[in-house]
Formats: sequence, structure tokens, C-alpha cells
Amino acid sequence: MLYSAFIFGLISSLHCIGMCGPIAMMLPVNRQNEAKKVIQIMTYHTGRLTAYASIGLIFGLLGRGFFLAGLQQKMSIFIGLAMILVALIPEKVFSKYNFSKPVYKIISKIKSSLGNQFKNRSYKSLFIIGLLNGFLPCGMVYVALFGAIAMQSASLGVLYMILFGLGTLPLMTIVVYINSMIKLPFRNKIQKAIPYVAVIIGILFILRGLGLGIPYVSPSNISLFVQKVPNCH
Repeated sequence: MLYSAFIFGLISSLHCIGMCGPIAMMLPVNRQNEAKKVIQIMTYHTGRLTAYASIGLIFGLLGRGFFLAGLQQKMSIFIGLAMILVALIPEKVFSKYNFSKPVYKIISKIKSSLGNQFKNRSYKSLFIIGLLNGFLPCGMVYVALFGAIAMQSASLGVLYMILFGLGTLPLMTIVVYINSMIKLPFRNKIQKAIPYVAVIIGILFILRGLGLGIPYVSPSNISLFVQKVPNCH
């Protein structure tokens, strides 16, 4: 299931361009020294991947808790259904509710700190810009976090989110170089494809939870419940 993280990141990166593209376009990189510019951009991406890995660790631990409780199959099915619902429910329905309200002050501080970092061209500032960027609310990241929970371990949760971040890297790098490369009509077409990709990934998680004996997709030995009686041999 790890491969789905990279694919989803790759497809959803056009959504990222709309949301985080302006941040990437305004990066205080060196426009004259190409080698230094590349290192600066990679420093920014390292910050983003660090943020994704951090939240992947938290949600991976949450998934580990469900795994230890013997709920991993049910959780995989639930997460798959949740992904499909998020993809199918119109965005305007979600726009009626401010899910970020409980952490509004924290988000405001992140945005304020983000703005201050653009005044400096140091590698530290570029890393912090990427780090703060990664913590900003994003619907695509929320969907990816469902996958991190289903990984059933902290390490795999981290890896899942890193692969998602790596999937967004190509287009997020291109936008720094050529702001107008991706035309709006093409971006809109890809935008329409994102829900279908999320539904396909959701179906994969459901199949994984059902344990139908399909190699690599729905293995029959997925149910790994915790032993009630310790094996002391």
C-alpha cells in the first residue's frame, strides 16, 4: 500500500500548486547561481518532508494503537470508506464548516512566522518555510493521513507521508522555475481527476481490510491479532 502514497502525492500535487504554489514562487532563492538555487529548493522540500514525517509519526502511532487492539482490518475498511466519502462529498459542503477553528490561533502564528522567514535567504529560513508550509491545513494531506493510520506502525506511517511528500516534489519544484508552465485548463482537468484517484486508493484500503486472499492487494493473512496468551517458548 505504500506505493499509493507516492501516486496520490503525484496526482494531488496540482492541488498543492494552487494552495502552496504561491509560497514556492516567492521562495527567497538565488536567481543567479543555479547550483545554489537547486540546493535552496531542496532545503525547502526537506522542511516540507520533515513536517509530513512528523505528522506521519503521530498518526502512525495512532494506527499502531488500533493494530495492538486487533482492529486493523476494521480500521483499514473504515479508512477506505472515509477516503471515498471525502472524495465524493462536494467541497462546498466542507466550506460551510471551519474545521480549523479550534486551532485557529496556532495556524495564525504559523502563517505569521512563515511571512517573517521570507525576509532571509539563509538555508535555515528555507528549511523553516518548508516546515511551516507542511503544517498548514490541506485537504490532500488529511486524506494521506488516513493512509498513515492504516499502516499500523509509527515507522510505516512516517514512510507513507514521506512518499506522499516525494510525490508532490516534481511539480512543486517546477513551479519555482516556471510559474506559468501549467495552464489553468490542464490544471482543472487534473483537479477533476484527484477525487477518482482518492476513491481508487480508498477501494484498495477496503480490499486490504477484507482479506480476500488476493496477493499484494488483499492478503488473507492480514489479520494479526495480539495474542491473548503470551508465547513463552
